[in-house]
Amino acid sequence: MLIHLTLAFALFETLALAGVLLAWADRVAGARLLAAFLAGIAVWIVGNELPNWFGPHMERASMALLATAPFTSAFFFHFVVVFCGVRLGRRTIAAGYVLGVVSTLASECLLPAYLVHNRYIGWIALPYAAGWIASTAWVVLGGAGIAVLLTSMLRAQRPAFSQIAAVAASCLWGFVCLTGYGMAVLDLPCYPFPLLGLPLYPVILVYGILRYGVFVANAWARRALVWTLLLALGAAIVALTPLLPFESRWVGGLAVAASCLALNGPIRGFAERLVYPGGTVSAGDLQAWRVALQSAETADVLAQQASAVLSRRIGTRVAVTIGGQPTVDTAVPRLSTTRGPEAWTTELAGWDAAPPGPRHVAELFGSVVAEAAARVEQTQQIAARERERQLQARLAELGSLAATVAHDIRNPLNIIAMAVAGTPPDTRREVADQVARIANLTKDLLDYAKPWKLAPTPLDLAAQVRRAAMRLPDVSLGDGLAGELPIEADARRVEQALTNLFENARVAVADVGDDARAGHVHVDAESVPGALLLHVCDNGPGVPDEIRARLFEPFASRSPGGTGLGLAIVARIMAAHGGSVALTERAPWRTCFTLTFPTAS
Repeated sequence: MLIHLTLAFALFETLALAGVLLAWADRVAGARLLAAFLAGIAVWIVGNELPNWFGPHMERASMALLATAPFTSAFFFHFVVVFCGVRLGRRTIAAGYVLGVVSTLASECLLPAYLVHNRYIGWIALPYAAGWIASTAWVVLGGAGIAVLLTSMLRAQRPAFSQIAAVAASCLWGFVCLTGYGMAVLDLPCYPFPLLGLPLYPVILVYGILRYGVFVANAWARRALVWTLLLALGAAIVALTPLLPFESRWVGGLAVAASCLALNGPIRGFAERLVYPGGTVSAGDLQAWRVALQSAETADVLAQQASAVLSRRIGTRVAVTIGGQPTVDTAVPRLSTTRGPEAWTTELAGWDAAPPGPRHVAELFGSVVAEAAARVEQTQQIAARERERQLQARLAELGSLAATVAHDIRNPLNIIAMAVAGTPPDTRREVADQVARIANLTKDLLDYAKPWKLAPTPLDLAAQVRRAAMRLPDVSLGDGLAGELPIEADARRVEQALTNLFENARVAVADVGDDARAGHVHVDAESVPGALLLHVCDNGPGVPDEIRARLFEPFASRSPGGTGLGLAIVARIMAAHGGSVALTERAPWRTCFTLTFPTAS
């Protein structure tokens, strides 16, 4: 009777856990496959128990249910492959299902087993030849799944290693439980006690997986463990009451109540330490955390390192964000560190089911992460100031050189211009062009090198673009420039940036020659959260690959007659406004430069 009660409880428990997995299918890889596997186990339990529930005349129905075991194993094999992230290919998975389906159909058509009566279990199934075929397929698929588990476990890192190890441990436990049926089939003269542990098999399997993906599963496990220990304590006290010198139910009940109240705290503490190991934080732990996070130089790296450290410590995957980073997975507990008005602060989200121990660990760890975030911010600020200092030093040196060059070449240029006054017109024109080119180079060099002071004012970027485009033939304006585009910027510098880009586009499209769209330039704008984008595109020959990496550095030019400073000046203008310029791809244009202006929203 005890075994039948155990199997009935295991049936109910298996179906309930399958429902839990379906409810949290988005949090666990392969959860639906695991739910199907658990449903298959429930079918197997029903197949074994039908003759004991309703009598031996249910033999045919019982055999039909037991014949589905190979198909259930195919679900297990598929789940293990998905859960471990192993790339075996669709053909391998399909082969597993084919083996399971063929074995199941063969067993359904041929009677796989017959019923015999066991003194301990009651009616049990002993296999015929068809039953051994189904059992062989079941063993092959189960063994393949175990092989995938063990191989993946040897290669995995925490917490994935712990999850895979939990699944492997549950499989070992399930095998131990099935030895009870082996004892009955062999008709050994001993009670098949391993079957009594079958209800723990689905619990170990599902909890071992959910423990690292669903925080509330740990809370349930802690409560269940506390109640189990308290019930065991009460049963032990009741069993000891006959040893008292007098008999009294009131005294026995009072002893149980007093013992449970007195030991409730220690038992809860023990259960918490068992489910959530490492709940106490020492000074050494704090120092170890600081050392582990010390190498991070950016917010992204710090978030990754912090997530790995905290996940290992509390045994549950935790997402850590720094400075308002987007959270990828909102289903896991989160630790968010943001920059406040005075300092970095940390907040916990998704920790409602966490007991005080792990929450305390997370709070202390959050303070260490806040310290690390402040250090990263300070390091980046120091690096930015150093880069700015070096840039200003180079610009000052370049400005001094440009001023000297401009002064020293002005008189020779005038002498050259006067010396060719009596030459043929073609010669004068060529010399004038080259002199103008030198003068433009000098002007751009001086403008790039001298210190700037912006005077930002409210500005309609669309109107500014329309005015600048009037000086350029064959230019089209996109729909994004039809309305107002308000920004805060220095109108003179924005005009300079637009002029440089339009001049570059004009020179580039002139090199296309007889192209049907030669000479065409297109300008458009779009608004995105926090920024306004302005696109200046042309159908010229494009930017050569050899200068793409240094396109916005001084003296990198895509036109033979260019100074190589136009785009460098545009980049400096946009940087001064807190924006940027980039070479982008916008079909069907060969070249497109995108200016990004920051906005308030």
